[in-house]
Amino acid sequence: MSILLNLWSIEKEREALQLLRIIWRKIAKMSKTDIDDIIRGTGVIDTTKEGTKIKHYPSRVLFLAAKKGNTRFIIELIRLYPDIIWKQDDKKKTIFHLAVKRRQVKTYKLLYEIGAMKDLITPIKDEKGNNMLHMVAKSVKQNRFQNVSGVAFQMQSELLWFQEVEKMIQPNYRERKNKDGKTPQDLFTKTHADLLKDGGEWMKNTASQCMVVATLIATIVFAAAFTLPGGYNQNNGIPFFRKEPCLIIFVIADAVSLICSSTSVLIFLSILTSRYAERDFLESLPRKLVNGIATLFLSIVTMMIAFSASFFVLYNKKVEWVPITITGLAGIPVILYVTLQHDLFRDVFKSAYQTKYLFKRNKRVLYY
Repeated sequence: MSILLNLWSIEKEREALQLLRIIWRKIAKMSKTDIDDIIRGTGVIDTTKEGTKIKHYPSRVLFLAAKKGNTRFIIELIRLYPDIIWKQDDKKKTIFHLAVKRRQVKTYKLLYEIGAMKDLITPIKDEKGNNMLHMVAKSVKQNRFQNVSGVAFQMQSELLWFQEVEKMIQPNYRERKNKDGKTPQDLFTKTHADLLKDGGEWMKNTASQCMVVATLIATIVFAAAFTLPGGYNQNNGIPFFRKEPCLIIFVIADAVSLICSSTSVLIFLSILTSRYAERDFLESLPRKLVNGIATLFLSIVTMMIAFSASFFVLYNKKVEWVPITITGLAGIPVILYVTLQHDLFRDVFKSAYQTKYLFKRNKRVLYY
């Protein structure tokens, strides 16, 4: 079975799945003791300082699958042998406790499909008295955040996990203390103190840098609003090209750019003056940041439109290639902004508006 688990890492998942079903159907017909021995795996004897020999089972294939997030493998085992959900490793953790500890969403969501039994599994304590909420309160290793951009969103991810497990576990277990005398909330605050601090610094630095750009754009487009291309009639103060469509586009684009950049400045200012409490990283700060970046992007686009429109006003009837060439070049900053900030904006948008679907219940996969 351990060989089958390794097969999942290569491009032969379908073949490995079929082979697992054949083997597991035969195993499921064995006695409970034999099945438990197979799941337990080969034992390793360790000698403590006192000379006591303790037998461990570090190679349990079931728990290795839970740690790696191999949900398909676990599903196939549960379908033919449902008692697997109660099995515990050497530290008295079930596959769901390990899924929470390693932040494996797909494996964790199998809890939704086992009905009322989840109320009996979530309170299970490990050898240190930690229930499932204690385990999610512990900070995970940094390599678990490889797909998360920005420390602030790492903090948000941790808060989402804690909030989800808090809803899952029974209310009377939310304030239970472990053997160290800590409640899940106490443990979360302690283990995430550095992440909270780093997340606040990251958010401040990002907001400050974006605010400088937004302020610069607001200054430029404000000055451009009073220096229309072509100038004014000195007798009546009316712009010479007031009837030109390109001048109207210039005025509208310039006004939109000024409004968006000013809005962006205010949004980033509100980020800088935030409390940076734990709950602020859940929704408030990510949404402010995504709105600030969006308005900043819109201000850059409309500023380039206003810039290009001004050349169409002056050169359209004389040298047409000039405004066309400049318009093409004006698109370079916009393309650069999208290219350089695409990953950040995508992650910010996902964190701000799509994280609520992270633990959304999928269609049933355990039983069919």
